[in-house]
Amino acid sequence: MADEFDRIMEKFEGSPSQQEVIRLLLERGFSVSDEGRVVSGGIEIPNTGIAREIGVDRRVVDSTTDAILDDPELRRIFQNITAIPSLMDLAPVLDLSVLTVWVDDETEPGIVADVTTAIADRGIAIRQVISEDPEFVDDAKLYVITDATLPGDLLVEIRELPYVRRVEF
Repeated sequence: MADEFDRIMEKFEGSPSQQEVIRLLLERGFSVSDEGRVVSGGIEIPNTGIAREIGVDRRVVDSTTDAILDDPELRRIFQNITAIPSLMDLAPVLDLSVLTVWVDDETEPGIVADVTTAIADRGIAIRQVISEDPEFVDDAKLYVITDATLPGDLLVEIRELPYVRRVEF
């Protein structure tokens, strides 16, 4: 994805404002319809709201969506993005627990497998796993939402994995 992300951003290298629009669309999982509207599923997101969120003029959003539709590669990407709901903010309300894991190298293979295996081996149900993309955030983290509180020795076990820098529960 790093190469793909770089290629997408290069198409807008002359416009940092348009790059901000692209980044927001990717981060939020917003698509672009055939009419050039930003959508989440079938719900249209007003360009003025997007512009306000990232501090640009609405016309920057318009020109970015036009550029997306004019480029076959970008059109294919941005017409197939979908958002996935996160349980992280709902965890306290639903009596779920959230484990946050910071690692030294987010590209290390097996991070998700090792952490989720350690949890599953204890018989704890995992409701959701979210892995931030290091292309979009500076300090990408792994979030594991579980049905139960993780025991302290399991947190220590995960913390002692060679690539784990920090855990928070």
